[in-house]
Amino acid sequence: MENVILVDSNDNETGVMEKMEAHYKGVLHRAFSVILFNGKGELLLQKRADGKYHSAGLWSNTCCSHPRPGEGNLQAAERRLMEEMGITCLLTEAFTFTYQADLGDGLYEHEFDHVFIGTYSSKPNLNIDEAADYIYMAPEMIAHDLDEHPEEYTFWFKILYEELCARGYIGVDA
Repeated sequence: MENVILVDSNDNETGVMEKMEAHYKGVLHRAFSVILFNGKGELLLQKRADGKYHSAGLWSNTCCSHPRPGEGNLQAAERRLMEEMGITCLLTEAFTFTYQADLGDGLYEHEFDHVFIGTYSSKPNLNIDEAADYIYMAPEMIAHDLDEHPEEYTFWFKILYEELCARGYIGVDA
């Protein structure tokens, strides 16, 4: 059983709840997202494994998950980046945002998301239980593909991509 950290709108801890219960109830909890860029400025995206309990088979950011109770956000991001993608690299917290989404099948996301950014240009070593595939993709191509095939991307990645653009981490003339 995996627990998530419940938070208020200012990211103050308010308790702990079992992860699936939190997703069925749609309660606000702490999460993180990792975005890695290669030397060409392309983003490393992962295709979620087909066995994931939600958003299976969809393209998303490099890595995302939830810190465990008592675990720091950076520590959690580094842990999951290694577990999902087999990558170790320097990460910097860039910003936070909050979002809600109805994922279907009675599941809801309501997350206070800490976004970490790093640089990595090699081939990842995928954990096939977590990620089915990967691609390095130029921001302009992502913008185009999000317009043409939004159903192929996770809900949170679409929001995260807009946040990256709005905050100047990605410059797109699309």
